[in-house]
Amino acid sequence: MRYFPAFLDLQSAPTLIVGGGEIAARKLVLLSQAGASVTVVSPRASAGISGRAKEGGLRWLARRFEPADVAGMRIVIAATGDRDVNTAVARAAREAGIPVNVVDDAALSTFIVPAIVERSPLVIAISSGGVAPMLATRVRDLIENLLDESWGRLALFAERWRARIRAGIADLAARRRFYDWLLDGPAAALVRAGREGEADRILGERMTAVSPPTGSVTLVGAGPGDPELLTLRALHALQAADVILVDRLVSPQVLTRARRDAEVIDVGKTPGGHGARQERINRMLVAEARRGRRVVRLKGGDPFVFGRGGEELEYLQRHGIAFEVVPGVTAALACAAYAGIPLTHRDHAQGLQFVTAHCRESIDAIDWTGLARAGQTLAFYMGIAELDAIRDRLTTAGLSPATPVALVENGTCENQRVVVTELADLPGAAHRHSVGSPSMLFVGDVAAFATKLHWFGAAPVVESSPQVSTPASRAA
Repeated sequence: MRYFPAFLDLQSAPTLIVGGGEIAARKLVLLSQAGASVTVVSPRASAGISGRAKEGGLRWLARRFEPADVAGMRIVIAATGDRDVNTAVARAAREAGIPVNVVDDAALSTFIVPAIVERSPLVIAISSGGVAPMLATRVRDLIENLLDESWGRLALFAERWRARIRAGIADLAARRRFYDWLLDGPAAALVRAGREGEADRILGERMTAVSPPTGSVTLVGAGPGDPELLTLRALHALQAADVILVDRLVSPQVLTRARRDAEVIDVGKTPGGHGARQERINRMLVAEARRGRRVVRLKGGDPFVFGRGGEELEYLQRHGIAFEVVPGVTAALACAAYAGIPLTHRDHAQGLQFVTAHCRESIDAIDWTGLARAGQTLAFYMGIAELDAIRDRLTTAGLSPATPVALVENGTCENQRVVVTELADLPGAAHRHSVGSPSMLFVGDVAAFATKLHWFGAAPVVESSPQVSTPASRAA
């Protein structure tokens, strides 16, 4: 981070703008909104600047810039469009130790003016560090669409209650939960509707009814790896969490979206390794919730698709812990999409089955005859260690050894790899290309679509022997 973000108090502070054009006029508006006492130096000035000067809203010196003009200024802005003049302004300000911004010239500036979303007193500043101003502007537009003007009224309302809340709720965790209720609940809705008197009433009632802290658990699906696939509800839970119990398959990029001061506990269970056993995880969830903490149990993919989410909720229910579930994009859907594999297709796959095959016991429990039926797609979770058994069981049950298969390793992530081959050569192809976990296996005609519909990451590796045909050519 090259630039330190800060907000300056410019109420009645002397500030200097060098330049009198439209860009200078826009900077004048911002400084005036901040209450600055503005001086403009420029031989000529736009109608907006000259008009404000006549009204006494600023001081206009109708001449060329002189280095002494910077004396006593809190900040200086150069907006002349003439690089020689801008350079002289920057040099004079630097020598005087005064922060200077040269519009559209980060090299001459000691501070930069961010893109601003104003919902006063709530102000959001966005900066790209001067390298991509249009990107900062685009982000500002996105935020402006999310936050309407009512957020300013809500900020003023919260400010009015701040001292009473701080005095009435000493415990920091309880106070944070109270603010969550204030900002997300009925009081905020009343403020946004212009009914602040009613909001004051229910907030006062809630203040007198504050109870000892009680925690809860939110079971959150983190998706397959790409943090952009998190749901908005998942983001909200991560940013409100006091503690996060995270699985091995959750990508580090997802955790960057969590609240910075949240405690993160790795409870990942590695195949064949130790990790935190499920019974211990269950006990930790209950213990953390009973401490009054907001607990997020973060699982890769979707917690209800081979994620043991149901078992954890049963345990929480037996111990009287409140919970909610935030679904995630399960790996089969995401990995197939990022590999260009349509899981269903009108001509080639009218059905879809999700299967887990992580150990010999789970393989023995599978209805292989049902899986070997034509016209469907099979999506295998956690099957890398059992590829020989998967191939043998499917072919024994009647599925053609020439059926296309695709292995998607690290699906949706930057290092995604896709290997496409035929069922007969599945274990060999995985071995030759050192395919590891986490990987999804797709079996069925649609797997071959990865060879022509891939759009993300490196092109798939297609084994030349045996040759993999597309569904269309197989049908021919």
